Amino acid sequence: MIEFLTQNPMYVVLSTAMIIWIGIALYVNRVDTSLRKLEKKAELK
Repeated sequence: MIEFLTQNPMYVVLSTAMIIWIGIALYVNRVDTSLRKLEKKAELK
């Protein structure tokens, strides 16, 4: 596996970018969920 990645650095960059984008998507989803809970709480008051 290490040999493959050292010979093809494009895949290392691609996998790193995908990990970053997945992290951003998870973070945005978490913030969205928190905001929906706050909005529902604000509507009740």
